[in-house]
Amino acid sequence: MTQPPVPNSGPVCVPCRLAVIGAVVLVLAGGFAYTAGWLTPARLTASRFINTFETVAGQPHPGYRRNHAKGLCVEGYFDSNGNGAAVSRATVFAPGRTPVTGRFAVPGGNPSAPDTSSPVRSLALQFQLANGEQWRTGMNSTPVFAVHTPEQFYQQLLAARPDPATGKPDPAKLKAFYAANPETLPFQNWVKAHPPSSSLANAAYYGINAFRFTDSSNTTRAVRWAMVPETPYAPITDAQKAAKNFLEADLDQRLQSGPLRWHLLLTVAQPGDPTDDATLQWPATRQQIDAGTLVLEHANSQEDGTCRDINFDPTILPAGIAPSDDPLLAARSAAYALSFQRRTREETLHPAVHQKLTQGQTAGQTQGQTQGQAQGDHS
Repeated sequence: MTQPPVPNSGPVCVPCRLAVIGAVVLVLAGGFAYTAGWLTPARLTASRFINTFETVAGQPHPGYRRNHAKGLCVEGYFDSNGNGAAVSRATVFAPGRTPVTGRFAVPGGNPSAPDTSSPVRSLALQFQLANGEQWRTGMNSTPVFAVHTPEQFYQQLLAARPDPATGKPDPAKLKAFYAANPETLPFQNWVKAHPPSSSLANAAYYGINAFRFTDSSNTTRAVRWAMVPETPYAPITDAQKAAKNFLEADLDQRLQSGPLRWHLLLTVAQPGDPTDDATLQWPATRQQIDAGTLVLEHANSQEDGTCRDINFDPTILPAGIAPSDDPLLAARSAAYALSFQRRTREETLHPAVHQKLTQGQTAGQTQGQTQGQAQGDHS
């Protein structure tokens, strides 16, 4: 079939085309510059977060996470009982096993900090679903977060920066931050009433943020989750308080006797329950679903273990789970990405940065990590 003639639009204006291309490039560059904060230096960006984490750490620790730098890798699986399918069509909730790679850690940017430097423990997990999807989550041993906006979290970091004269945070600045932010009270009160666990194995770990779960009939509900241990909770002992490194040795000893287990409990919100504020718990009367058992079988060094190169971004989710309107989620994702970028670049340029730290070595003194540093990223 003969194509109709193309109307003659006249000679091509090469300078005009170049001008259009140049304009597009400028728009794209401007977008990147705005996102990075170059055009708005007062804007809160991932770079400002990570730079401040590095300042709070007291000295550089190249190749390590900018927060939760001290940790160890774990491996196992999630054994789903099928109950979670009532609220999510994610295949991780179909009956059967899903391989899991995880990481236990304590907050702070110093990979040699004492285990007692924070009352909080953390557990990050990556579920590798059979259909190729992944579910990544970073959880803490407190059911609430200290703050509910990225801006508050940044101000908390500033308050925790070490005083050059003492190398530790100024208690007056931390006190002033908490006084100016009464939203931190639930977190403070919970920590005061719950001594740190004596082991990584006997602590519960909470997802804290709300997420949107969608089932096979396209019904969407707000859900939070927790990993609740089968090992009975016990508080930290006086002997452990005097030790610098006991959590890893304790976990290794327990795993020699067999796998460790946690139950994945899904808490389903009711209309009106806050989904954008991680400082507030939902009522204890909300429906809870035991969706299956997390089984951890092995632990190994984070310097060369399977978790080392994972960015535990909590917004990497399978179909059937989506982020809520909690503003912390987007901020966490951006900060995790930058932290991951920096440390992997450092690993590439200096492969020796991950030589195993010997037991008891202190690569710089811990910088007075307190409740002001008790929460953060698993990137």
